[in-house]
Amino acid sequence: MSDVNDEFSEDETRPVVYLITGRAWKEEGGNEEDSTPFHVMVTAPDDDGAVRRAVEALGEQGFLDAALDQLGYITEVPEEEFFILPYKDALSGNVSVITF
Repeated sequence: MSDVNDEFSEDETRPVVYLITGRAWKEEGGNEEDSTPFHVMVTAPDDDGAVRRAVEALGEQGFLDAALDQLGYITEVPEEEFFILPYKDALSGNVSVITF
């Protein structure tokens, strides 16, 4: 497996990977215990674009409602193995949705 750091030269700017966390529901008006916690990793030109792409991806997975709890940036390759592939997927332009 190639190192994510090797995929970008020192002169290239790595895209900003946004991390959005929250809860989603398959039914509208669901209560807290019916929610599915999620993390979304996505690249976008700005915060609004990241949120829009995340909500669209959740909708494509059958979620009708979502509450976004936090939005942040991932500034380096995640240390946890579980998050490395979704991070790489986001860098390649896809939206990575991780549900728990």
